[in-house]
Amino acid sequence: MKIAILGIGTWGSALAITLRKNNHILSLWTYSKEEEAELKKTREPKNLPGTSFAEDIEITSSLDKALKDKEMVIFAVPSLFTRSVAEQVKDYIQKEQILLTVSKGIEEKTLLAMSQILEEIFPENPVAVLSGPSHAEEVSRFLPTTIVCAAKEESCAKTIQKTFQSDSFRVYINKDVLGVEIGAALKNVIALAAGIADGLGYGDNTKAALITRGIAEIARLGQAMGGHLETFAGLSGIGDLIVTCASKHSRNRKAGFLIGEGLSYEEAMKEVGQVVEGVYAAKAALALGAKYGVDLPIVHEVNRVLFEGKNPKQAVMDLMLRDSRAESPGVSFP
Repeated sequence: MKIAILGIGTWGSALAITLRKNNHILSLWTYSKEEEAELKKTREPKNLPGTSFAEDIEITSSLDKALKDKEMVIFAVPSLFTRSVAEQVKDYIQKEQILLTVSKGIEEKTLLAMSQILEEIFPENPVAVLSGPSHAEEVSRFLPTTIVCAAKEESCAKTIQKTFQSDSFRVYINKDVLGVEIGAALKNVIALAAGIADGLGYGDNTKAALITRGIAEIARLGQAMGGHLETFAGLSGIGDLIVTCASKHSRNRKAGFLIGEGLSYEEAMKEVGQVVEGVYAAKAALALGAKYGVDLPIVHEVNRVLFEGKNPKQAVMDLMLRDSRAESPGVSFP
């Protein structure tokens, strides 16, 4: 298949390496002519040591070269740039092309998921989402990874499944597009909380509590928005949440760790050196909770720590001392 990848960050680069393993024809687009020249010279992806781009992978800053005659276009830019890049490529997209977003986030102003932005700008194109526990550092080294593709049309999901599937990259399909994206976006907020707890010196009990109660918050909101409970028990829900809260590769956990040690979120993001999606998703998650009338206590406290200067230890204490309640409505007493 002829595929264009928009964005050559770590995730876009890892997917390019994965797709080349399956013998697809690839064009990688960067907005920067300087980055184009550097990558053509070195063939070395950023932040993925020990990997390289095959010589037959085209690297370009020309949208015409990147998108011409492609069957699939992958949006791999950070979520806060998805709309601007989509608008930029609008005149180059053909209606039969599959549009796949692999970014994780919610647009703060509109509260739209990435697939919804693409559907708004490209109403005639099939749109799909790829998500799950899949750190680029491991995917690029062909370590076994399992992920989920969500689309409204089964034929679209199966095409993407066939395109990516390999002995190191297993793809499941799912029709719950919005549920997959809510899990993907909100897990980054919970991972910030997990990192903060680590930075404060708390233990495994705390981490397990944040993961478990975090997926409860994600599922409550996701179901209120029309998502399916099974989705949040799957790869884009609990699976992605576990890896993002626990992994050394997680930039959200690392940023949270630095905040727990006393840095501001601006200082933490600068130290991480890459986009920390959870910081941008935190406000949007809070707004979605208010819109759908869903209580999101961990999300609330993360927002207070990030944007109101609340002491992280006090935030944990306030979570611990919330009003006592049953664990879940399904197992509460009459």
